[in-house]
Amino acid sequence: MEPPAAAWGLLSVAGTEVRAGRREPCVLSLGRRSGRYGIVIHSQEKENSDPDYIPINSRFKCVQEAEETLLIDIATNSCKVRIQGDETAERLFEIPDEERCLGFLSEVQSIQEAHLKASLPEPKDSASWHQVEKNLPGLLQASSSGALGFEDDFNALSLEDKRNMQNHQTGSRREPPPPPVPQNRQFHREKEGTSRDQPKVTNTMRKMFLPSTQSGQREGLIKHVLAKREKAYVNLHNFRFFVGTWNVNGQSPDSSLEPWLVCDTEPPDFYCIGFQELDLSTEAFFYFDSAKEQEWLAAVEKSLHPQAKYKKVQMVRLVGMMLLIFARKDQLSNIREIMTESVGTGIMGKMGNKGGVAVRFVFHNTTFCIVNSHLAAHVEDFERRNQDYKDICARMSFVTPDDSLPQLNIMKHDVVIWLGDLNYRLCLPDASEVKSLISKNELQKLLTYDQLNIQRTQKKAFADFTEGEIKFIPTYKYDSKTDRWDSSGKCRVPAWCDRILWRGGNVNQLRYCSHMDLKTSDHKPVSTLFCIGVKVVDEQRYRKLFEDIVRIMDRMENDFLPSLELSRREFEFENVKFRQLQKQKFQITNNGQVTCHFSFIPKLNDSHYCKPWLRAEPCEGYLEPDESTDISLDVYVSKDSVTLLNSGEDKIEDILVLHLDRGKDYFLTISGTYLPSCFGTSLEALCRMRRPIREVPVTKLIDLGEDSFLEKEKSVLPLGSLDGEEASEMPLQVPKEIWLLVDHLFKHACHQEDLFQTPGMQEELEQIIDCLDTNIPETIPGSNHSVAEALLIFLEALPEPVICYELYQRCLDWSHNSRLCRQVIFQLPRCHRSVFRYLMLFLRELLKYSEDNNVTVAMIAALFSSLLLRPPPNLMAKQTQQDRQRAINFLYSFLLAGDEE
Repeated sequence: MEPPAAAWGLLSVAGTEVRAGRREPCVLSLGRRSGRYGIVIHSQEKENSDPDYIPINSRFKCVQEAEETLLIDIATNSCKVRIQGDETAERLFEIPDEERCLGFLSEVQSIQEAHLKASLPEPKDSASWHQVEKNLPGLLQASSSGALGFEDDFNALSLEDKRNMQNHQTGSRREPPPPPVPQNRQFHREKEGTSRDQPKVTNTMRKMFLPSTQSGQREGLIKHVLAKREKAYVNLHNFRFFVGTWNVNGQSPDSSLEPWLVCDTEPPDFYCIGFQELDLSTEAFFYFDSAKEQEWLAAVEKSLHPQAKYKKVQMVRLVGMMLLIFARKDQLSNIREIMTESVGTGIMGKMGNKGGVAVRFVFHNTTFCIVNSHLAAHVEDFERRNQDYKDICARMSFVTPDDSLPQLNIMKHDVVIWLGDLNYRLCLPDASEVKSLISKNELQKLLTYDQLNIQRTQKKAFADFTEGEIKFIPTYKYDSKTDRWDSSGKCRVPAWCDRILWRGGNVNQLRYCSHMDLKTSDHKPVSTLFCIGVKVVDEQRYRKLFEDIVRIMDRMENDFLPSLELSRREFEFENVKFRQLQKQKFQITNNGQVTCHFSFIPKLNDSHYCKPWLRAEPCEGYLEPDESTDISLDVYVSKDSVTLLNSGEDKIEDILVLHLDRGKDYFLTISGTYLPSCFGTSLEALCRMRRPIREVPVTKLIDLGEDSFLEKEKSVLPLGSLDGEEASEMPLQVPKEIWLLVDHLFKHACHQEDLFQTPGMQEELEQIIDCLDTNIPETIPGSNHSVAEALLIFLEALPEPVICYELYQRCLDWSHNSRLCRQVIFQLPRCHRSVFRYLMLFLRELLKYSEDNNVTVAMIAALFSSLLLRPPPNLMAKQTQQDRQRAINFLYSFLLAGDEE
């Protein structure tokens, strides 16, 4: 690498690269390779490897990102920079020295301008004008702030001036931005589920009070109006989508996949291919790598339609679920904003043997979301399948890399295609009767007993989806390598487990069939061919509409300020409980004369707009004049917020700030009562409670929490804070709640099939939690699976895990030696040590019945190590695969031990 010419001045800046939530120290410098200038990235974590090099050419992008500034104007001394090269994914850097960073960026810009002047025009992709730039500058940003009507010294303005300052547009002609992709309003959001993720501070909030605020607000409003009037500038063009699904039962490919993938004369434009049960190994269940992934990927690539050339657009895998998207090479330039997501619905979300994976993307101006799922098994468990579907809908959200948009859920797309082993069966118990009807080709009669059709009719799941007419025989269950129905002892009733559904407009299904020629698995593959009308932008009509909107907006903004009317501003949530969702809605109406943008913004010194147990949906949006929308306020106490509420350090109290761009702020008051739970309470405190937690006065709970800390330090129990009756009693060896759960499982669940592998039902989990919080029951309600998951939830919610945080690293370091592992356990506080030994005794007993319950040492070690031996919160993000394996090895030594303890 040659050093850059001295003429370029400022040569390097030190900072950190932000990658997957981690910050890695690095140095950015200008360098030259083969006569071309570029940015050299020296990572301190990769000192022995060659530095990364990103050439500066016409496709190079280097943009400074707006800093996060909240309710007051705070001058920051650092800056964030996003860099993207010709063949390099976008990377984010933080430079602490803002002045030096700006100088460095100036040098980079000079080099790029010099390159553009010196080089011949590069071939321009015909569709590149439609590519959404990830760091689009202000929509009509001029060369200086004064050209947009800003004061030269923005920092000198008051906060109110900044909020209400209007953007006066000059008459100069500007290039329109790429056409916006509209938020999909064709379908209301799924009512079944609600996302419980931590509220995010969106890019709209980040830019709220920056010098580019007004141009950012204006840009957003123009994009909104353009999206609303999209029909004025798009035409529908038809494209062919092949969609296929196959549960491969953990097998490797043993024949060509062409009978499945090349069953149409004309090659498709897209392939969307989903697999389930790709790998059935225990290691795969816990998100580890799988060799089967490459085997099936290679088999697919060899079997795509020979009359077209394809390239993989994206792949996503969660355990045995894998989704592949391929597109014809001549269409790749029209695909953008590709994102993946996965949701495990297996027990505790710790096991991804069930759940869903998805890929979303924009093709021309149509948004697509492709979901591949594997839902709960067993004939009688259709309600569990419904729950899996709702869980995937609620938890699957796509976060844009630069946070420029709110999170997108599955239903906020123009076209959604849902495929997979949905596992819905027939409500007919007699396999011979079903086979007889199949042999008579009475498929339509059989389909009246199909659980998926029944659940859709009752609007319990997939209510807004469409499925084509089924004219093929059931695809499950066959003897592997044959066309014979299941001849095993279980003799499964045939069923249409493997399905493809869709929602959205302009979708025409050309065929829907199974492929009996492929006999690798106990399922048969299924495929469909769609002809989908995709919105393609007409440049000329788009430019004209853009200019018309800008003219109208100039006139309206000069004459009117936005205004909102709220139906209510005070909200009270009574008797809030752990893991029980409460919702309240209110309506906002745009009673002004102009389109307005609203958003919930963080209060002073806060990083989020609300507390962790609260969220607003939607948290931002646009309203036309006289348009109204409902906003839902959701209260949900998860493991992350329960401990502070239990101890009284937090309360159901908050104030939300609803901000109106160029308008005023509206304040919403949230209040309520919280009912404490044994879930999220420390082991020390629980060992000193002989009564249910709801019967213990709040003041005593606070005292118990404080004394618990001292007890953990000394492992000696100070009993002075308890009343006379309880002070005279020794503490329990293990909390009564753990004893009740484990004792129930020991008495009733040792022979339960798939114990700790099948999730419980939400209603039953709520009943179990309530039961433990309010009384000491003789029997615990709910199924064995629900009781098992309740035990896991209890262990996960502990503020300090069974093996204390300070011993975490020692456990990993000594995991190779069983004698040293036992020494660590002796160092635990008394109640932690008792709980650990009690759990190990139970789990060893459970493993004696593995032939019945399908529980293995590997599965139990992997599942319980993630709960009993958790890394401290500051190390959670740094936990490596090797660390997880060492934690599993630590538990192995106790599960395989005898009774010498």
